[in-house]
Amino acid sequence: MRPHTRTAPRLLAATASVCALSVALAGCSGTTKDDAKDDAKSAAQDTEADPDAPLKKGLKLAFLPKQINNPYEKIVDEAGIEAAKEYGGVGKEVGPSDAKASSQVSYINTLVQQRQDAILIAANDPNAVCGPLKQAMKQDIKVVAYDSDTSPDCRQLFINQASSEEIGRSLVQHLAEQIGHKGQIAILSATQNATNQNTWIEFMKDELKKPAYKDMELVKTAYGDDDDQKSFQETQGLLKAYPKLKGIISPTTVGIAAAARYISGSSYKGKIVLNGLGTPNQMRKYVKDDTVEQFSLWDPKKLGYLGSYAAAALASGQITGKEGEKFKAGKLGERTVGKNGEIILGPPTVFDKKNIDDFDF
Repeated sequence: MRPHTRTAPRLLAATASVCALSVALAGCSGTTKDDAKDDAKSAAQDTEADPDAPLKKGLKLAFLPKQINNPYEKIVDEAGIEAAKEYGGVGKEVGPSDAKASSQVSYINTLVQQRQDAILIAANDPNAVCGPLKQAMKQDIKVVAYDSDTSPDCRQLFINQASSEEIGRSLVQHLAEQIGHKGQIAILSATQNATNQNTWIEFMKDELKKPAYKDMELVKTAYGDDDDQKSFQETQGLLKAYPKLKGIISPTTVGIAAAARYISGSSYKGKIVLNGLGTPNQMRKYVKDDTVEQFSLWDPKKLGYLGSYAAAALASGQITGKEGEKFKAGKLGERTVGKNGEIILGPPTVFDKKNIDDFDF
């Protein structure tokens, strides 16, 4: 997210995500693998990409975040809308006020009726919006997932903020260093169906199986539903239920900020290590008052910017979503489509007292 393109090893160690910026998907239930082969995505990818084609003027892009009031996703979407102006396009943000799995479905249907050229979605659930997204692709509306993916057959591209494996493993590695590789830990996630959160958590659990973490125990994964008050309460509940808890990983910007707020005003301050993904403006005061030593995140502005250019390249025929295709993403330079239509922004930045005042987002 934002200033998150740093290459120092230390930056690679910390990962962020936050969450908070992803869009919900519509259900793929009832479809088979054979059906998927005949869907609009496959048809589109069978066409030839023209890397020399100019970006079309007047493209209409719609950003559909997990929830409209998520501060992280607001940064992503506004950056993508601004990027559209660079190539003569028009962007907008629409979405639900809650992050429930099915809340985005009606918005997708409306965007299809409006004949948007591209829908960019952060998925609350990998399947819940698949049906409407497939209908959009059948009508030649391009679908780009960002931050939190849909099922791969429900979009052409996925803009991933960083390698999912790197994020999950580094969050464990970083927290382990802070607690001396000993003690009970917990995870404070977003919603139970959030694609990005669940992918990161699976890598966290796999990392914890290594001998280096034999003295660490994951006691619980709690869900704050990317709601500030619920995340605050879940933090309180974790600390009361597990008095020997040493650390909490919150890979969501809403969750880590709520957890820090609770810890900062409690007797747990200085006794519990909190790490995860957050934005500098949310977390600055908690770093400066020693509630949090460090956290990480990519640059959300760059994530939105890359998503906007990728959608424009897709809608202009420069790329189709096939592995190996290349396109120019404005000031971010040339980018390459990876396996399963994934485009990775880059490594996240680690924020602490030394550098947090260098960033404003």
